[in-house]
Amino acid sequence: MQAHVFVHGFVQGVGYRQAVKRKAKSLRLTGWVKNLGDGRVEALFCGDKKVIEEVLGFCKKGPFFSEVKHVEVEWDDKNSDFKTFEIVR
Repeated sequence: MQAHVFVHGFVQGVGYRQAVKRKAKSLRLTGWVKNLGDGRVEALFCGDKKVIEEVLGFCKKGPFFSEVKHVEVEWDDKNSDFKTFEIVR
């Protein structure tokens, strides 16, 4: 299973991507997270649906200084062939 995610709010310059990476790795998910030019953060989480739902709960709160307004999630049955979870630029 995989979830393609877009996070809206004050989520750049506050350690959001690094916090998401730590959480995803701790849950043994694979995929990536990156900043978008419009101020959003985009991520792709691959793994078990229940585990992805756990990281989505974290994404909705974010780290201490972030202010998440809205999280869009697009689910897909496929599972991309990532080996780890990384921050991409």
